[in-house]
Amino acid sequence: MRYGLLPTIVVALWASPAPAAEPITFEQHVRPILKAYCLDCHGADEKVSGKLDLRLKRFAVAGGKNGPAIVLKEPDKSLLVERMKSGDMPPVGKKVPAAQIAIIEKWIAAGAPVRRDEPATLPPGLGITADERAYWFYQPLKRPSPPAFAPTDRVRTPIDAFVLAKLRERGMSFNADADRATLIRRAAFDLTGLPPAQKEIDEFVADPAPGAYEKLLDRLLASSAYGERWGRHWLDAAGYADSDGDGSTDTVRPFAWRYRDYVIRALNADTPLDRFVIEQLAGDELVPRPWTNLKPEQIDLLAATGFLRTAPDGTASGGTPADTEQVVTDTLKIVTSGLMGSSVACAQCHDHRYDPIPQADYYQLRAVFEPALDPGKWRRPGDRVVSLYTDADRARAAAVEAEAGKMQADFNQKQSAAVRAAFEKELEKFPADARPKLKAAFDAPADKRTEDQKKLVASNPKLNITPGVLYQYDVKSDNELKAMQSKIQAKRAERPVEPFVAVMAEVPGRVPATKLFYRGDARQPKGPDLAPADLTIAGQDGKRFEIVPPGASGATTGRRLAWAKHLTDGAHPLFGRVMANRVWLNHFGRGIVDTPGEFGKLGQTPTHPELLDWLATELPRQNWSLKKFHKLVMTSTVYRQSSVRDPAKDAMDRANALYGRFPVRRLEAEAVRDRMLVAAGRLDRTPFGPPVAVVEDGAGQVGTPDDKPRRSIYLQARRSKPVAFLTAFDAPAGELQCERRTATTTAPQSLMLLNSTFVRKQAGDVATAVQAETKPTLSGFPTTVATALKTGVPVERLVEKAWHRAYLRAPTADELKLGSAFLETQTIVLQGKAKDPRLAALTNLCQQLLASNEFLYVD
Repeated sequence: MRYGLLPTIVVALWASPAPAAEPITFEQHVRPILKAYCLDCHGADEKVSGKLDLRLKRFAVAGGKNGPAIVLKEPDKSLLVERMKSGDMPPVGKKVPAAQIAIIEKWIAAGAPVRRDEPATLPPGLGITADERAYWFYQPLKRPSPPAFAPTDRVRTPIDAFVLAKLRERGMSFNADADRATLIRRAAFDLTGLPPAQKEIDEFVADPAPGAYEKLLDRLLASSAYGERWGRHWLDAAGYADSDGDGSTDTVRPFAWRYRDYVIRALNADTPLDRFVIEQLAGDELVPRPWTNLKPEQIDLLAATGFLRTAPDGTASGGTPADTEQVVTDTLKIVTSGLMGSSVACAQCHDHRYDPIPQADYYQLRAVFEPALDPGKWRRPGDRVVSLYTDADRARAAAVEAEAGKMQADFNQKQSAAVRAAFEKELEKFPADARPKLKAAFDAPADKRTEDQKKLVASNPKLNITPGVLYQYDVKSDNELKAMQSKIQAKRAERPVEPFVAVMAEVPGRVPATKLFYRGDARQPKGPDLAPADLTIAGQDGKRFEIVPPGASGATTGRRLAWAKHLTDGAHPLFGRVMANRVWLNHFGRGIVDTPGEFGKLGQTPTHPELLDWLATELPRQNWSLKKFHKLVMTSTVYRQSSVRDPAKDAMDRANALYGRFPVRRLEAEAVRDRMLVAAGRLDRTPFGPPVAVVEDGAGQVGTPDDKPRRSIYLQARRSKPVAFLTAFDAPAGELQCERRTATTTAPQSLMLLNSTFVRKQAGDVATAVQAETKPTLSGFPTTVATALKTGVPVERLVEKAWHRAYLRAPTADELKLGSAFLETQTIVLQGKAKDPRLAALTNLCQQLLASNEFLYVD
């Protein structure tokens, strides 16, 4: 693929406008507006403001203390319209937009029609209407049948059938399949975040076997790099960081990396998605107490609960009750937006203004997590760790300390004797008659010395001999003592290091109550204790999931485990759609719902709703295997088609929302950095363990030590010190969570590619590697031939090798000509300015390749 200017990013907002002939009704068009701006005061509570209830049309006609709110067929005389236009209603917050006021006016002018007969009475609160329940996201999951197509239509999977049906509606079809070299590069970056080796490309291109592509996918999915690549996607949504984000202190989380490693290991092991989520929500409830002598798999279960400890924690270095509440709020947001695609937090202070989520639902969902979070008995991060010491470790530590204690006692005795001997020797230098008084003065405890003794001590500092100055009096004894001290330190170093794991867990036997907070204010709890439950709207056939309290013998409440099992039972309408959409998003750069953390009314509607439901039902049918799901998506024609643009298709679908071609995508920041390290031959693929600490260079830019070129997922994620190179290319930088990365094109990116010490270093290493690969072998040649070969390598060979390292392909004839001319010109220009002009010129060429679109983008 050849690139010109960076592709323009077009964001298509998919709406579902009502047909022009469809009448405006209260339920479908007016009530949502009133709910967003009015019902908080005029219907949400049992006592309504101004005695005006706007939950039903007839209530609005009846009006309140100021008379009717609407006058049928006369919007100009309707108090509701008048107050909205004047800005008096709502009295605070955002005002009703003119376009929405116009809808209400048209409705009143038409006689204020309703879709169905209104009930005679309503219970207190807003409740959930039939129209709200009818929204697509809250419908039960049903498996649609794929459209039928002929074999010539290249429908390889049901995915293709759903997508092609949408394309045909617009008179379009699939692009031709991508060539095999493009396909292997695409698949390798998609599944591993790393480029394939040249040998792998050559073998795949030359393999005519029908199942060669499927075997390639199997090899990539079996790579340990797969978990690192897709682990990064999951950690984005979880809001993972290696620091607490507690203001300027930004306390380091020393054990957070165990959660990161858990995610990578679980994905590599193809842990079923339902189990994967259950472990993160309630892994602690799957490990019997007491937590001693833990097995590796049990440690992983405890580490998995790090998902519930990713939110910033302002209490790490102090904090207030407000900081505690903020952690609880943020944790619930990460869970609900990440796993349920819902902005449930909007219901913290009042009923959700756009989605059918009552305020009580928010707090009943909070009750699921309340025992573990427990804001009433808050535990700071340091109080939420579990020691991984085994009984054997403790016994070994005690034995080592016993030995070290004996050595320390011997040391103390010898040190005291050496100091005393030095004192006695120094005392001999004084007159005999003065010695008794001096000795008595120095031997007396400091707080019991007489005034005369204090004067003697102060006037004779040479006799004030301590271990710290012993070397001035007795070098031999001081050296012997230092040697003993080193042995003691070496002995204590034999103690097993005590490791820890950060855990979200309940305190056995403690069950804090959950109450609704008036206006979301934790200082104003009201009403009865609330039972833990799922969202009402997520219940099938009106059957809401509520958690039954466990028996008195339960070590924990079991709430999180029960809810996690319910969430992942395969029938939950929110979870299945959200998970299928997230996998799709990370394969194609956009989701079927392109607001992956918001599927409600504030989000976008799906471009392919039938496909989304089919995928959501396919996940449990595949036993929740993500690897099988990846393979299903990647063997489709939708995925395998070329990315070549067609002007006719662009005119119909410029944003490619219908997938008539494969989208050209820029690599994520981490993949860009890792690809540069691979090209330079420097990538350290060591997995797992503590992160590489970030450092600031002389210019104040945050990076990592050059001698630690590990994969980017293993770099420390400090909220206050994000790695400059990664943030330039749109990596998350301290946000609560990242539901969807954007790919911007900005000047700082170009400046980073031109001026970054990191980029320049990798370019130099690529150049050195290219030069080494093309260096002639001189052994066995006659002297005259060897001398001739030393004069240099043809620039064409250098260009060819540089192209292969950067682009995984040979240069075209024009590229070979341009690259060679650049090298020759640069070599001349750098004469006298560089120690090795040819190498400097080659470094400049390699930097241009690393900074090019073809290196940064994948088609």
